[in-house]
Amino acid sequence: MAEAYVTLNEAAELEGIQYKTLSKRIDRNPEKFIITKQQRDGGGKELTMVAVSSLSKKARTAWKEREKLKAVAEAPVQEAEEKTETPWYVGEDIDWFIEKHNSEWYKAMEIGNIVREFLEYDEKGRTEYAETFAQERLGKGKRTLYRYAKSYMEAEAWADKLHKEDGGNYEFFKVICLCRKPKEAGTFPSFTPEVRQAIKNIWFNEDFAQNQGTKEMLYDKLNILKNINHWEKIPSYQSVVRYINYLMEDENMYNAWYLASRGSREYKNKVLVKGSRDTKSLKVMQIVMGDEHTFDCWVAYTHPNGNVTAIKPHLAAWIDMRSRAIIGDVMCKDANSDILKQSLLKMMYSEQGGIPEYLYIDNGKDYTAKTMTGRSRNDRSGMNFDNETKGFYKSIGIKDDHRALPYEPWSKGQIERFFGTVCNQFTKWFTSYTGTLTGSKTFAKVNKDVKGMLERGELMSLEEFYQAWSKWLHEVYMVKKHGGLKKAGEEWQTPLSCFENAERYEKAVPPKSYATMLMMKSENRTVKNIGIQLMNKEYRSDELCDFIGQKVDIKYDPEDMATIYVFQKGRKVCEAYCQELLQIAPKVQQKALEEHLKRQKRQQKRDRERLKEARIPFEELNEQYVGFSETTGGIDLMKGAKQKKAKVVQMPGDRTYQNGFRLSKREESEEENEYINKKAEDALKALRAL
Repeated sequence: MAEAYVTLNEAAELEGIQYKTLSKRIDRNPEKFIITKQQRDGGGKELTMVAVSSLSKKARTAWKEREKLKAVAEAPVQEAEEKTETPWYVGEDIDWFIEKHNSEWYKAMEIGNIVREFLEYDEKGRTEYAETFAQERLGKGKRTLYRYAKSYMEAEAWADKLHKEDGGNYEFFKVICLCRKPKEAGTFPSFTPEVRQAIKNIWFNEDFAQNQGTKEMLYDKLNILKNINHWEKIPSYQSVVRYINYLMEDENMYNAWYLASRGSREYKNKVLVKGSRDTKSLKVMQIVMGDEHTFDCWVAYTHPNGNVTAIKPHLAAWIDMRSRAIIGDVMCKDANSDILKQSLLKMMYSEQGGIPEYLYIDNGKDYTAKTMTGRSRNDRSGMNFDNETKGFYKSIGIKDDHRALPYEPWSKGQIERFFGTVCNQFTKWFTSYTGTLTGSKTFAKVNKDVKGMLERGELMSLEEFYQAWSKWLHEVYMVKKHGGLKKAGEEWQTPLSCFENAERYEKAVPPKSYATMLMMKSENRTVKNIGIQLMNKEYRSDELCDFIGQKVDIKYDPEDMATIYVFQKGRKVCEAYCQELLQIAPKVQQKALEEHLKRQKRQQKRDRERLKEARIPFEELNEQYVGFSETTGGIDLMKGAKQKKAKVVQMPGDRTYQNGFRLSKREESEEENEYINKKAEDALKALRAL
């Protein structure tokens, strides 16, 4: 067989040493190397060629692997695919492999050092040496050592080939080639399509997932399906577990399982993608967000009847979305719409407060009551309403309100996060703290003898608790750097400084007298012939007689029930006063009876006058129209002798009359009568001329 030669540079690469090192080695031992000279193709100094047989065993093996690769590269593509295949590690993501197979990688590095040591052995008795070397260094036979050596040399050849193509470093091939090829994920060849689908159907079943079904339960059901469908066999339990883990992790079906097991509400809270609000673009007091909070501690509360009980106080407060400042904080036993009105008025008339442009409110019934929004809770249209139905928010000057969706607290995350801060930094410092008891934090409950603490006088009163709250709010929270303001890149990073210095939405507040009227309670009542009944009392007024049997709106102050204010269609009708009930005769009080009889007479007189006016025939309204009814359609409603026609005043034609507000004769001035008569005569002359 002809001797094969390589250049000195290529021989140095095969030996794994530098060019100068190999040149010096040849100069020292020229008898061990077969050297020849070869003329260059382009002329010049002759090339020094070294016989491959003169090189070490390691270099000769590497040369053979290179020759194989050259043969593959020079042959047609189809023929190359038939002769050899590209190793699995070519094109492998080395970072991913090291991360997923860390221990196997470092073990392969140790094996690579052993293989290099073996390949450098170039003495006689190589077979015997290989057997001993493999047992001592690897603990395995020489066949395993030879397999490692072959893989190593093949990887070295591929690394050299790819390096020449693109100049990259592929030395890691020499390590990764000694690792096992990772199994291809998601194949599961033992799983039939029926078994795969059955596992999915069970695992992602809504009832099964909501009941927190386990993999053991699923495998039991799979055995039942096997018997029903006469399957030959099903995979082992371990394989089924791996397949489920593959679906959850590699196929990204965990979120789908979370939706089935926890429901839509929890899915939206924990998994659904959310966006961040750009609060820096807002003005101070442009949008305020409101909610109620129940403190996780107990205080002593004195009821109106004098009884003292332990309660968890409620807080109604508003947070400015730009500055995160808390305004309008009101504490009470139970929050309702009146408490919310008080908190809004406190926000409006405080020293640095004002009217916000928009409200972002909770979906609770206290915030969305019709008296507050002017519309039904089921109406989310947010349209502009007329004055009589616009509700408390718009009555005090707020442009509109936006309601958070039901059971989606993350939509008003600012105030919800604030309540979390209150729990962690304020409430937990009280001895009456009993922990947060929610669906997701039942473990946080703290057992306390609240009843015993109340009896021993260890609970703070509601007033004392509010003082402690106000001190913490204004001396700690409002002046402490806020993470949300820092993240938003605000110039002022404490809620108080941002609230005072940032650009502000300005709107004048209404008079306090008007706000006081709005604080009154509102109801819709039917006017009866005994007046308006409210809280077992009767309210009467002469003006109410015209509305008997009709619905009217009333406003009243629960602290002063002597007077109620009556409205219809947004217009004030009258003020009705509480009446003393008439006692059963003969014990009727004379004063109450006299007032009642006078009211009856006044009503009868007023209605008789209206009836008389309504019965006046048309021809009597103006003497110029005598005979009109007899010739052009005037009819008598009742048969009988006709009375003598009396002289009547002229019909007024001004807008006041047309709108139904007729002036009495005593209120009309003589000048107005002369002017009206003159205009009427001019109109009649024009008619006669026609």
